[in-house]
Amino acid sequence: TMALSGIRVLELAGLAPAPYCGMILADFGAKVVRVDRTVPVMASAMLTRGKQSIALNIKKPEGAAVLKKLSSKSDVLIEPFRKGVMESLGLGPVELLRENPGLIYARLTGYGQSGPFAKAAGHDINYLAMSGLLSRLGRKEENPYAPLNLVADFGGGGLMCAMGILMALFERTKSGMGQVIDANMVEGTAYLGSFLWQSQSLGIWSRLRGENLLDTGAHFYETYKTSDGKFVAVGAIEPQFYEQLLKGLCLDPSKLSPQMSVSDWPEMKKTFANIFSKKTQAEWCQIFAEKDACVTPVLDIDEVSEHQHNKERGSFVTNDQGEVTPRPAPRLSRTPANPSFSRDPFVGEHTELVLSEFGFKKEEIAQLKSSGVIECCLPKSNL
Repeated sequence: TMALSGIRVLELAGLAPAPYCGMILADFGAKVVRVDRTVPVMASAMLTRGKQSIALNIKKPEGAAVLKKLSSKSDVLIEPFRKGVMESLGLGPVELLRENPGLIYARLTGYGQSGPFAKAAGHDINYLAMSGLLSRLGRKEENPYAPLNLVADFGGGGLMCAMGILMALFERTKSGMGQVIDANMVEGTAYLGSFLWQSQSLGIWSRLRGENLLDTGAHFYETYKTSDGKFVAVGAIEPQFYEQLLKGLCLDPSKLSPQMSVSDWPEMKKTFANIFSKKTQAEWCQIFAEKDACVTPVLDIDEVSEHQHNKERGSFVTNDQGEVTPRPAPRLSRTPANPSFSRDPFVGEHTELVLSEFGFKKEEIAQLKSSGVIECCLPKSNL
């Protein structure tokens, strides 16, 4: 039995953050039904591992009524729309919690349910910018840059929302009551970066972007290109690790400036870059294999699962289609995640099945289908 077995989740179809949140819950045992929009042809979506899919037009009153009934028998609803959308459909938290007081109503947006930006459009880079973190990301004398769409969409968004849901579910075991979660990517991302605020007094961010200890300013916290065009990552902050790093690079510390001599960091970077460029990534890995120098290879996404450490731990899994993905984390000793290896569902593949499980009769389902409120897209046989 997985940790979230028995929990029913409705996930209204959206972009990256909400599907990721739903996938986390599904990976750890929740029964997640993705409520997709009705579509004319069979289609698939991303981050749908382990979920069922129904195609439902909630813009129609009959469709809204169907979602209300589904919500009345669910534990969690995840909705990713801008402020006011659900209320305009009669599906806001007031209505749904009236029908089901134990419902966890998770609202996952960019800017939250209040404030002048509440109805504004945006993407990861905008939320990251508004959180304050983007101003700290980037190299010296370059524009700030967003590290893909990982920080706001998935860290401050989907992951924070999943954490909120789990806390609300835990609290419900004591009160018996559901609640509304206002998860938004600006605040979630800022919270993710709490260290930046709480470390201001340490002086490690006193210089311009790209000139500090942890933002590629230091020569001992940086990536370096190797002779084969690959890279290694160096994170030798502590003196004992830095000492081992210098040994691996065959550098005499007595002939170098002190590690924390900030004015010498740019020149030391050039020295390190020149040395690292003389050997391949594999050769450097061999040199540092027996040294605690915090030097690791920068693994490419298509080779990471074959690295000895990841392979031994089974850190990545391969599904039935041969696709490699990360194993769900963290690992629980008694009730670990057991992700689905089956293909992702087609949009609307489980419409009839799910509605039947929620108490809809065959005649009702047929009527909903004929009126265009639902769509049933069953996969074609391979025979």
